[in-house]
Amino acid sequence: MVDLTRYRTIIFDKDGTLLDFNAMWGGWVVALAARLEAATGLPLAAELFQLMEYDPAARSVVAGGRLALTPMTELRVYTAEFLRGRGLPPEAAQTALAAAWHAPDPVVLARPLFDLAWLFGRLQAYGLRVAVATRVDRASTAATLAANGAAHLVNVLVCADDGIPIKPEPEMVWEVCRATRCQPIECIMVGDAVVDMQMARAAGCLGVGVLSGLATSAQLGPWADVLLNNVAELVSGAPA
Repeated sequence: MVDLTRYRTIIFDKDGTLLDFNAMWGGWVVALAARLEAATGLPLAAELFQLMEYDPAARSVVAGGRLALTPMTELRVYTAEFLRGRGLPPEAAQTALAAAWHAPDPVVLARPLFDLAWLFGRLQAYGLRVAVATRVDRASTAATLAANGAAHLVNVLVCADDGIPIKPEPEMVWEVCRATRCQPIECIMVGDAVVDMQMARAAGCLGVGVLSGLATSAQLGPWADVLLNNVAELVSGAPA
């Protein structure tokens, strides 16, 4: 357990920490492959999955891989390069990409790992301000939180398209600190990935790793100050 009374702000990663990572991003890359094949008439799925580091047999994203860590804008660049590498002329590649590219559905693909509204409300009852820091864009993140009845309980949202350096750089944490008027030492960063814990360490806050995402305890352990199975273990009296 973490002594929450010692802190003023708690920051959550999103996918893998609050939401099922594979349901969100695995579902998205499978749909992208189908759309690209329809747009080009080429069998692309197997190579695209390899590029994105997605295991279709296990229906899981590879921990620490491109799909796990890369913002959407960069994934689009990689996909465009991939299409050109398959022999499509630049104009044809851009046309196919424009037809197939889409953001993950923030409602249909979002499977919360816990009752987010209950969790955030409980944390605020401890006197904590709640923040979310994610590599995903702001519109998608806001829609997911709203669909789960938790948007109004998030005090600060920091996203990949905010124009600041992303994980593992410390700036996302520092942005939350500025917004909540607290010091990094008064913050908790909760995440399922090594980059989350690296960001916490670089920023100077407590890093709480959770094993509900892609990384194992062996991967998270050396970087996390505290290791939990999931976010429910942060608070007592959590609903089953």
